[in-house]
Amino acid sequence: MTTFDFVARHPMRALGALTALIAAVAVAVGSSASFSASSANPSNTFAAGTLSILNSKEGLAVLTASGMKPGDSSTGTVDVQNTGSLSGAFTLSRSNIVDSDGANPLSAKLNLVVKDCGDFSSGAPTCDVGDPVKYTGTIAAMGSTALGTFAASEKHRYEFAVTFDSSASNAYQGDNSSVQFDWNAS
Repeated sequence: MTTFDFVARHPMRALGALTALIAAVAVAVGSSASFSASSANPSNTFAAGTLSILNSKEGLAVLTASGMKPGDSSTGTVDVQNTGSLSGAFTLSRSNIVDSDGANPLSAKLNLVVKDCGDFSSGAPTCDVGDPVKYTGTIAAMGSTALGTFAASEKHRYEFAVTFDSSASNAYQGDNSSVQFDWNAS
């Protein structure tokens, strides 16, 4: 039996066979075999570090002096530490000056010297004559003073020395002044 006789006798079966043949050829031609691969990196995590300050006299005065006359001095020390996990640029500034006499502000006659007595990497530092001066001037004129970058856990001692200017006149008798010192890190 020839193909023509088969198609003539069984036209529907022949059409089904032809359709199946065309579909098989289309699948074989339309799909080409290829390789594939993939990779993943799950559970990426992130955490912010911290920057914080420990002040050995938090909420207290670094120094207090009363009964001063022109030429008198007073000193005090404070320890400041970076207790965070990040390095930070530390600064010292003053705020909240209150002078009892607005016409003759005592803060303009109080000469301040702030020295960095050193860090605590090799024991407690002592404040010596050769220590670096971080600020010198009147309390009234003090702005923001750069102290340097503190690594995590780095701790410094600072000495504050205030001297009542010897040029102060009788206009300053009985006056008083108060100031807040602020430590910042960024």
